[in-house]
Parts: sequence; C-alpha cells; structure tokens
Amino acid sequence: MTPRQRRGGGRREQRNEAARLTDELIGEGFNKKQVAEILGRNASLVSQFFTKNKGASMVEALRAVVQEVQAGGPRDIDSLKRLARGHVRPRLTKGGEVARVRRRNAVRSTRTVTDDQGRRRKEWTSSLARAGKQHIASGASRLYPIIAEAAENDGRIGFTVRALRSMFTHDSGRLADSPGVRRNVVQRRDGTEERAYGANVGGPGSGEQGFDAVEFKAMVDAAGGDVTAAVKGWLVETGRMHPEAEIVYLEIRAWRENR
Repeated sequence: MTPRQRRGGGRREQRNEAARLTDELIGEGFNKKQVAEILGRNASLVSQFFTKNKGASMVEALRAVVQEVQAGGPRDIDSLKRLARGHVRPRLTKGGEVARVRRRNAVRSTRTVTDDQGRRRKEWTSSLARAGKQHIASGASRLYPIIAEAAENDGRIGFTVRALRSMFTHDSGRLADSPGVRRNVVQRRDGTEERAYGANVGGPGSGEQGFDAVEFKAMVDAAGGDVTAAVKGWLVETGRMHPEAEIVYLEIRAWRENR
C-alpha cells in the first residue's frame, strides 16, 4: 500500500514569496490578521497568499517589515504600517497598467438620534450603490432598494452613468447637461465618459440638490422596476443621450437633506 502523503507535505516549498515572508512574521509572533493590518488590507487577502498564490504587490512591503522586525526595530502595528505603506506597489493589469481599485457595491450610512420617547435609534442618512455592465443588462436590481429607502425617508437622488463619449449629446461639462451638479466629467481610455446628474433647481454653486426620491421611484416603477431603463429613458427624453447608447456603469446616490 502506498503510504499516505502527510497533509501539507511539500506545500511549504511551493509557497510564493508573500506567503514565505508572512510565515516569517508569524514566526516572530504576529498573526495573519495583524499582518493584514500592517499591509492595510483584510485578512482574507493574506490567506490568499497561501491558497491562491496572491500577494506579489505586497512582497516589497513584507520584506521591509520582516527586515525591520528581525533587526530589532519597532514592533508596534502603527510603526510597521507606516513602514509598509511606502513599499506597497499598486496592483497591475495583465497589460501592465495600474488596476482600478475594487470598491464596495453598496454603502449605507446612519446616525443615532433620540426619539420623542427618549429612545436611541438609528436613522438613515445616505446610501450609495453601483452596478457594472453585466448587472445593468438585467435591470440593475441591486440599485432599487437604495431608491426605495430614499423615497420612504423623503430623500434625494443623484446618479452617475458611463457610456461612450459619442453617445452624449452635450459637450463634456456643459452647464446645460447637468447644471450645478458635479460636472467633473471622468474620461476613460476606452472612449467612455462618466457623467453625474441631479435635479438642481438652485443653479450653479447651490450644491447637489438631486431628484425628489419619491418622484424618482415612481419613474423607476413605471419602467417595471428596471433602474437602467428608467435612467436611460430620462437621459434620452431630456435630450442628453442618444437612444442607441449603452450604459456600462450606473451609480445611484441617495441622501436626506439636513433638517
């Protein structure tokens, strides 16, 4: 009978440099969670040094930290975090360009208030959600709860869309395109642009007033709950986008004005 291979046998020799350096820090008394904190990342990424061969962009930072610790330097997390920060290289695409940072697809903010009975409770203040090309094709349903909650709380809505530059009817940054609302158009190398919209009635400089969330929800409901169709419909009907345009990114921002 062939002897059973011992679990983990040979695995150490196959580990990449990020995993090997992490092992050295573990040997110095740190754990993976602390290593992640030093690198400014989460612990799941550090685990992937061992399981998915990741961490190439962290090697220089890890090596600097290991050298500092082994040389008898400061061992507190804050000091090592500052040291690592100067050595972390940005993640690159296969083409050698700096990769875009992955962002959370949904963010929700609240504040603690005291009601009339003196009880403390959480009150919604703002939300943000994003959808990429694949999710947009199916109606961007993950964005609908953001709109619904804003409507329930008499909030406001603003949104950002990305499409081919040639599919917008106005020149970049024109006042007629999005008056007073975040006109810092983002242009991309693939020929697309990101533009932000809201219902600013106060004119330039009055801040992002946004659409009334109840009316915005009604517009989406009229489109069968399809957020993408509702947004594109508004852009086309108001003369801001050509009917044949394809939206490849959509962001919904919702907030409640200060009372």
